[in-house]
Amino acid sequence: MTKIHRRKFLRGCGVVFALPFLESMVSAQEAKSHRRRIVAINIGLGLHAPNMIPEQNGRKYELPTYLKLLADYRDQLTVISGTSHPEVGGGHASYKSYLTCAPHPNSAGFRNTISLDQIAAAEFGSETRFASLSLSSSGPGLSWSRSGVEIPTMIRPSFVFRKLFLAGKANEQAQQMQRLQDGQSVLDVVMDKTRRMERTLSGRDRQKLDQYFEAVREAERRLAKAEAWEKKPKPQVKAKPPRDETDNKKIVERMRLMYDVIHLALETDSTRFVTYNIAGMNAVPVIPGVNIDYHNLSHHGKDPEKIAQLTMVESALFQEFHGFLKKLNETSELGGTLLDSTSVLFGSNLGNASSHDTKNMPILLAGGGFQHGQHLAFDPKNNYPLPKLFVSMLQRLGMETDTFGTGTGTMTGLKLLG
Repeated sequence: MTKIHRRKFLRGCGVVFALPFLESMVSAQEAKSHRRRIVAINIGLGLHAPNMIPEQNGRKYELPTYLKLLADYRDQLTVISGTSHPEVGGGHASYKSYLTCAPHPNSAGFRNTISLDQIAAAEFGSETRFASLSLSSSGPGLSWSRSGVEIPTMIRPSFVFRKLFLAGKANEQAQQMQRLQDGQSVLDVVMDKTRRMERTLSGRDRQKLDQYFEAVREAERRLAKAEAWEKKPKPQVKAKPPRDETDNKKIVERMRLMYDVIHLALETDSTRFVTYNIAGMNAVPVIPGVNIDYHNLSHHGKDPEKIAQLTMVESALFQEFHGFLKKLNETSELGGTLLDSTSVLFGSNLGNASSHDTKNMPILLAGGGFQHGQHLAFDPKNNYPLPKLFVSMLQRLGMETDTFGTGTGTMTGLKLLG
């Protein structure tokens, strides 16, 4: 392929036009850096650390029970231990801080901060139809806005598929366009009234109003983007719309369906930032050999029978995660595979679910163009700050930042491929 420089211009009639991004204009290496993605997955009821965390540090570690299920991707993932979010406790409530690292999520006055995916979406989300997707097996998710408001989740794969790929009837499309235009009309009225009120305000109130104006302008930009995408056809895929598994105890089948639509969303470049909260349940999952409810198993209290059944449940989770990595790795794109360009975070907000401990969070990072194949073992007594990993992930997207929440600098030992 003949490389044409991206900055090449067309000149005519005294006017200069910059060419749009075209595949033929870039080398494979440049193409790799053009589309970077993040998928963040949380297992809300924890992961039994002895089955996941190797005893050895570095590259020559022996695979524990769960990692044997991911052996195919050993060289494409990094195991991270001895890390956590500073000042984040709260047991189950710590899921709120999994991607934000906001301290004290169980406190009465807690107010969350922006999540990893939403920072990325604010920077790059305009390049795709959907800036991000917030998904959950049930209930709340992991994504939070800049003002600390939870992003609504989608829990039905069929609904996600429809949102991504089905255009709807002509009258439905017209109604959607009208809703978008109505939203812009309302914002116009709000801006007009607040501007008239501005003359009577004090300096501090003017500052607050300026912040409000910026929030309204951001809403206007989102509406304009949505209206522009609404006029473009959605991508066509060969996959049939999924049929939701209505039995919530069939967690494996439900998870597989959601992973499938996440893969399709990334493959079609409908979005580049996805969060998926696998919340668990107070019921017996439909998994052979399991007859104790999942939440009870997570509070095993070192009971050998409960740990044995918990291992069966969590092994099923890892098998489905393996299937997801396989789909990403087998999907080619210019310059590599979908896994090469997607940083996949997989772990839990709980280090020890049995005691609700949030220290020593079990974390895997796969793909994304990092040098993998290692176990980064930090101090289990004096945990390394996990926000540094998020800085590394944001920098890999191309963002010029050296901080995230309570963390400054990138993660020690995690390097980029050449």
